[in-house]
Amino acid sequence: MSSALSTQDLAPGLERCFLFDAVEDCYEITGITGGIPEWLRGSYYVNGPARFERAGQRYRHWLDGDGMVCALHFTDHGVCFANRFVGTRKLQEEDAAGKFLYRGFGTAFAGDRLRRGLMLEPPVNVSVYRWAGKLLAFGEQSLPMELDPENLATRGEFDFHGRLNEVSPFAAHPKFDPATGHLFNFGISYSATQPVINLYEFDAAANLIQRSRFPITMPHSNHDFGISSRHAVFFLSPLLMDFHRFWREKLSVMESLRWEPERGSSILIAPRVPKSEPPFSVPAGAGYCLHLINCFEQGDILTVDILELEAPVYGEYQPIPDLFTAVSPGRPVRYCIALESKKIVERIVMDYDRTPDFPSIDPALTSAKYDDFWMLGISASGRKGRKFFNQLAHGCWSRGGVRHLFQAQPGVYLAGEPVLAARPGAPGKGVVIVEQINTTNDQAAFLLFDASEVSNGPIARLPLRHRIHPGFHASFFHS
Repeated sequence: MSSALSTQDLAPGLERCFLFDAVEDCYEITGITGGIPEWLRGSYYVNGPARFERAGQRYRHWLDGDGMVCALHFTDHGVCFANRFVGTRKLQEEDAAGKFLYRGFGTAFAGDRLRRGLMLEPPVNVSVYRWAGKLLAFGEQSLPMELDPENLATRGEFDFHGRLNEVSPFAAHPKFDPATGHLFNFGISYSATQPVINLYEFDAAANLIQRSRFPITMPHSNHDFGISSRHAVFFLSPLLMDFHRFWREKLSVMESLRWEPERGSSILIAPRVPKSEPPFSVPAGAGYCLHLINCFEQGDILTVDILELEAPVYGEYQPIPDLFTAVSPGRPVRYCIALESKKIVERIVMDYDRTPDFPSIDPALTSAKYDDFWMLGISASGRKGRKFFNQLAHGCWSRGGVRHLFQAQPGVYLAGEPVLAARPGAPGKGVVIVEQINTTNDQAAFLLFDASEVSNGPIARLPLRHRIHPGFHASFFHS
């Protein structure tokens, strides 16, 4: 812990979540306490950064670390755990060299490299999904990597049958239409004259169906988007990328970002079917959105649910391990937009302000009306000093706030998107799976909660043999 935080350590032991060498492993979990529902069969996956040091050099930023995927396989015979690094080009070359070679999202150094001299060599550390018969790990602005769904061995880059290439802009937050199995994603093509959002749609066999392009006025740094039944939705915050600094001054992405709240935020609404209608934008204050929760349409009203912060969060992901020292408050916010008049007709703010992140819904309700969602929160939000996620909150729109809340003990942290493994035939019901890291005894586990009663604590605890790093996004695939 840095000396600046010596009197404000609101996350004791947090360094033990980050500063250790990750171990790849595969084994059947023993010592499980509680009960696993009989219907829970399938695989849980979570991706996240897991290497921050090499040869005495340390990354500064949480997004810099090499991606590692963890899996839980729930079978009739027990639960098996596996974890492996994503075998990217970056990882392989740096393993061979014994040192960092490539510039990171938040770390630049003398002599560092870029892919083709233009972009970061991706660590592929953000998300992971089972789709089209494949397990795909995603990073920012890069092709996904295909992994073996059982042992997580890397099979190579997945280019969607040759329709994309290594410089195609492709984000880490694909959306899946539950009615068709189609995958939607976006990527931003940055240009000094006209940045463009690319919107992709792939069918359930991973064939590219269509690609649309929508000009935007500023080089927004945009991480996520949403889909409704007829539209793709982008919350564009005034966090802007300065490529002059990135390329010519050889700075990190983090150092090249500018927050200009006076420019305001907007919601871009674009048709899912190309050229079926013109895209349009509506002004939406000056908040910052990293993650959307869900979007859906009812008649003329498009509902856009987001987690809205007062300022960007990327600067709070550094320096490792002193994170979130001055993170701004954030809340779930619902925007109701009249499509005919192209105006926001209602803005609803939920009363949970613990800087929530990693929102999760029942995937079967993507782009549909829903009520329940789950998110992680930081109990010490609003206080100065390093801190980390230690709350699991069950949000409920019909109640206007948090329905249930689980609070971890001091020195114990939660991580990874709290994904819902839905009970068959019961939308919005089931089990929520969350990663737990206990820094008081250096033990890690996965916790299972009844999705409707998270405040009662976990119904099962799955202890691991060794520590794992805090994950980012997760998913569950029913067998």
